[in-house]
Amino acid sequence: MPIFDRAIFSRPLSILNNPFPALFALVLLSASSLGIRLLLSSTTPHRVPPSKMSTAPVKMAPKKKIAIMTSGGDSPGMNAVVRSCVRMAIHMGCDAYCVYEGYEGLVRGGDFIKQMDWFDVRGWLSEGGTLIGTARCMAFYERAGRLTAAKNMILNGIDALIICGGDGSLTGADRFRAEWPSLLEELVSTGELTAEQIQAYKHLNIVGIVGSIDNDLSGTDATVGCYSALARICLCIDMIEATASSHSRAFVVEVMGRHCGWLALMAAVATGADFLFIPEKPREDNWREEMRSVIQQHRKLGKRKTIVLIAEGALDKFGNKISPEEVRDLLADKNGLALDTRITTLGHVQRGGTAVAYDRMLATLQGVEAVKAVLEATPETKTCFIAITENKIVRKPLMEAVLDTKQVAKAIESQDFDGAMALRDAEFSEQYKSFMMTTAGQIDHETLLPEKERMKIGFINVGAPAGGMNAAVRAGVSYCLSRGHEPIAIHNGFAGFARHHADSPGSVRPFDWLEVDGWASKGGSEIGTNRELPSESGMETIANLIEQYQFDALFLIGGFEAFHAVSQLRKAREQYPSLCIPMTLLPATVSNNVPGTEYSLGSDTCLNELVDYCDKIKQSASATRRRVFVIETQGGRSGYIATLAGLGVGASAVYLPEEGLSLEMLSEDVRHLKEVFAQDKGQSRAGRLILINEKASKVYNAKLIADILRDEAHGRFESREGIPGHMQQGGVPSGMDRCRAVRLAIKCIQQLEKYGRNVHNRVKMDPMSASVIGIKGASVIFTPVQKLEEEETDWPNRRPKAAFWLSMKEIVDILGGRPRHTLPEPDLTGVKAKDVKRGLEPVAN
Repeated sequence: MPIFDRAIFSRPLSILNNPFPALFALVLLSASSLGIRLLLSSTTPHRVPPSKMSTAPVKMAPKKKIAIMTSGGDSPGMNAVVRSCVRMAIHMGCDAYCVYEGYEGLVRGGDFIKQMDWFDVRGWLSEGGTLIGTARCMAFYERAGRLTAAKNMILNGIDALIICGGDGSLTGADRFRAEWPSLLEELVSTGELTAEQIQAYKHLNIVGIVGSIDNDLSGTDATVGCYSALARICLCIDMIEATASSHSRAFVVEVMGRHCGWLALMAAVATGADFLFIPEKPREDNWREEMRSVIQQHRKLGKRKTIVLIAEGALDKFGNKISPEEVRDLLADKNGLALDTRITTLGHVQRGGTAVAYDRMLATLQGVEAVKAVLEATPETKTCFIAITENKIVRKPLMEAVLDTKQVAKAIESQDFDGAMALRDAEFSEQYKSFMMTTAGQIDHETLLPEKERMKIGFINVGAPAGGMNAAVRAGVSYCLSRGHEPIAIHNGFAGFARHHADSPGSVRPFDWLEVDGWASKGGSEIGTNRELPSESGMETIANLIEQYQFDALFLIGGFEAFHAVSQLRKAREQYPSLCIPMTLLPATVSNNVPGTEYSLGSDTCLNELVDYCDKIKQSASATRRRVFVIETQGGRSGYIATLAGLGVGASAVYLPEEGLSLEMLSEDVRHLKEVFAQDKGQSRAGRLILINEKASKVYNAKLIADILRDEAHGRFESREGIPGHMQQGGVPSGMDRCRAVRLAIKCIQQLEKYGRNVHNRVKMDPMSASVIGIKGASVIFTPVQKLEEEETDWPNRRPKAAFWLSMKEIVDILGGRPRHTLPEPDLTGVKAKDVKRGLEPVAN
């Protein structure tokens, strides 16, 4: 989930040039973690929101009118797209319109094309589907229908269109744009319009945003709605697994994906399914025997449940459709596996419900970029769509992506399955390999390494628990077993290692694969975790134990404490030779504050929990009308969680440790809230949220801010505080965290594998022997811990020096209607602070 670029917006509003860490990663992602620097130029809004923002005017045609519409199948997050486009357009000094019922509304005109106000899209972030509707329109397929649509746009003064839909909808938009000059010419020649009426609208600008749960458009890692659909599938399969295990049953689960197996593949990786069928990669000639063999082996290991995932477009190697009924009959065959088998077709439940945090973030950021793109477009600009690669938001030519997508379908139809896989992105192929490794690895003995190359690898979790830790351990253990390595669990961190290794059972013991195999969907840390550092446990003790247990490598999973632990172990190598073994860290923390990555396991799960909590709180605030809730978020001294949650719930203000908090800021926000509620006409969705990071201020906390707001409101509105606390660490990990945990954990073990055994001298000389895996920009990379220690770590604040996501804070403020505010003065420290206090140096204004 997979999420974004440090230098987001190379031009004003051009998003993510070098990230959305993922994700969207999360989306990110991955979504890796999403980041965007907004160097927004702005102008006085047409309808001034409560913020009354006004900055230097943008040089563009006044009152440009931009229409937004949704088309094709609905997907979660479409409402977030509409909201961000409407508010960004108004912020940029344009008129915003919504076209209801997709192309049907464009053809019918009249009330189907409605001008939108700032407040018309309030509360839309938490709504599922699309509130402006979508419908099939046969009339638009004909030129006569497109003529009528063009006329309706001209009559409304619209010559810029942002469309959120699938590849079919976006292809229709590109054709509409190509025909635009001839359509206008025909409208004038037939007397439908005059030459004067069309004079200002000679060119039509169109930008696409891909809204599809299938994630089937080439050129982008994620489409709006795909991670929400994945979340629904994972939830359903988690429930199915409970009943399957109870009765020792097999379930064949069919998911959507006619020409794209993304949903089926990611769900299989996330849930640890036993077998998978997708259109792009059919099984070998005898798939029946292969499936029977894999599932039989799993049953021999003691598994009581069997889950087979099948995409609706699944085929065999000869292009014949594979149906759920066919798979069920094979599993239930009394002369074969003889399993009690059921079929579950998830259907439209995959589309339903509200969007997860990643999809809200992705939709919002892409909507902002789409407005900028449509305003920058010239008659020569090719029709583009807004894409995300790992954590980088970019504009790409629409028709090239559509043609590549059609090539996938053609490759599948012609049984060129290698070509179909090659046309998918790198993550798709890697996840497929990851699935094969974690499900069939122990059965396929061809993957085993020679005896002399097999390693003994210690697995240890350090820091607070985070969603995805168990999925990462499961994937790492499975990969180790498939290669012949010996994975060893070190329970309860370095504290358990140092003080309980000799207990019975001790803290150092082999994994039980049958137990580990069920960890894919479990939250927390099944091998325990602890914040204690090696120096606190006793560095000499840790070094001696590593030598005693003959570890060839260490695989650490955790947050900043885990990073600090690797740093300490690396520095102690000179004194303790037994520490000269390769070690790598997979960041896992809700705070997403580990140097070397823009995404950490658990951050997406945390955002989903926090957004869900805020949705419920906001509903309460709206029901009671004029009420503000101040919500305290986790995150340590990193404001990542607070900022991205603010983006996902439409917060009125977000307070971060990176910016600080002052009485002046609070005063400005109280004044703003008074104006907001003064304009409230008794409408619904009037509740407001303020998010504050737990370390944003040494003085102001959620309760104090709520009390100040309540007192300063003088009866005009109410305020309450809400503290979700450790529930933000989540229960069941999100689909994104699970999938990325598998992919990144396998890469970590492969990194350790490169060194092999007994390589003390090489390890001592190689900075990469102590590394952190991370998603940076559009790449998954390993970075030496030494480089991160010296160049990229803010040690006093336990976070990276550069907060790639910090520029998204401005988007939160803009779309939330918050006025520009005065940042707190920086604290004086050291001698300068003393001199100022003594009056020896004047205080700078």
